Amino acid sequence: MEMVPSTMTEMWTTMGSTIASFMFIWAIIRQYCPYELRRYFEKYTHTIMTYFSPYIKISIHEFTGDRLKRSEAYVAVEAYLSANSSKTAKRLKAEMGKDSNNLVLSMDEYEKVTDEFRGAKVWWVASKVVSATRPMAYYPEQEKRYYRLTFHKRYREMITGAYLEHVVKEGKEIKVRNRQRKLYTNSPGYKWPSYKQTMWSHIVFEHPATFGTMALEPDKKKEIIEDLVTFSESKEFYARIGKAWKRGYLLYGPPGTGKSTMIAAMANLLNYDVYDLELTAVKDNTELRKLLIETTSKSIIVIEDIDCSLDLTGQRKKKGGKAMADDEKERKERLIVFTTNYVEKLDPALIRRGRMDKHIELSYCGFEGFKVLAKNYLNLETHPLFDAIDGLMKEVKITPADVAENLMPKSPLDNAEKCLWSLIQALEEAKEEAEAEAEAATAKKVVEQSQDGGGVCSENCMAEKASE
Repeated sequence: MEMVPSTMTEMWTTMGSTIASFMFIWAIIRQYCPYELRRYFEKYTHTIMTYFSPYIKISIHEFTGDRLKRSEAYVAVEAYLSANSSKTAKRLKAEMGKDSNNLVLSMDEYEKVTDEFRGAKVWWVASKVVSATRPMAYYPEQEKRYYRLTFHKRYREMITGAYLEHVVKEGKEIKVRNRQRKLYTNSPGYKWPSYKQTMWSHIVFEHPATFGTMALEPDKKKEIIEDLVTFSESKEFYARIGKAWKRGYLLYGPPGTGKSTMIAAMANLLNYDVYDLELTAVKDNTELRKLLIETTSKSIIVIEDIDCSLDLTGQRKKKGGKAMADDEKERKERLIVFTTNYVEKLDPALIRRGRMDKHIELSYCGFEGFKVLAKNYLNLETHPLFDAIDGLMKEVKITPADVAENLMPKSPLDNAEKCLWSLIQALEEAKEEAEAEAEAATAKKVVEQSQDGGGVCSENCMAEKASE
């Protein structure tokens, strides 16, 4: 058996004794030395070590300041490393990508990977800091994650310039390719300080609606699509005229006319996230402003049924308008959409041009809209019963939702013709109800007129006047 030289044994013994002595002294210092003095000692020890070290370190934190929105730089680095670390990292974490059947891999916490750029080697580490500061005693400690980049000081200019630009640019491109659009809903303000509770919670947005499947007149559909596309391509125009890159839409019409479907079609056309803003969960103007600031660019902020979400008169209306105006400072690309069933109830100041730039009425279903739905539900482009339906739809008001319900097969035995007859029956019943309501209204009017005249009209008299 080969013996270890005594000099080497003595060296290891001396080193072990030195380390043990240092650990003992450090433990004594931490226990008995005042905090301020320890911080002073740690600060200058770190400064001395940094002075002699040839390496530079850059930290990129997930959150900056008191913002609850993730840093764009952190998100870009995360995406970049997810694509470049999956082949070398030993510990990875997996998340669902844009295609729900595929997983996107990224570095796990405390994992270290190496990257090269123009002959320079750099090291990335995913880490976190656990803060002992707690907003309330019963909440767990908060975690603050960050990436740390380390490189030799001889590459300082190249790494801080060209390399980081390369990382951010490629990371954003990767993020777009892997991006899942999301549907966000706002959490009540009192929950924001809690552990891992953000202002917005989200699920994957998977609504299938498109303008091609909407029961709209072709001219109106074309007009809306052109308006949306023009807006999405007008970044330079908005910058030139000095306005925030946003546009407001007011969607109004009776229930069942497709307002929610229109929003989904907008999101799918532009590939935008959707933020469903529930105003009843917002305490005041400060909370509303914070919510708007924490939304992403390329998004649709939706306030549905704005006429009944809140009492938007007086001070509350003024606060909401001011928060929207303050949000313009963010210069984000976004749409703001209000919906209402009763546009006449809204204050004109709330829906004026400049807040709600485009007003879109979604009304009852016409024959062109019916043909779109017949194609969607029954795969029909023409049928002998279409003429009868066309005639009835000119006399009767029916919503696209009611048309769709009647065209939907209710059993495997329901064929296209049976579904069309179901719609015809619904239209005929609606026509009879409308006629009965019209007769009742006429009779009521005759009675009121006779009473205003001071006389009493017989049943025959009322019948004669009603026939007139």
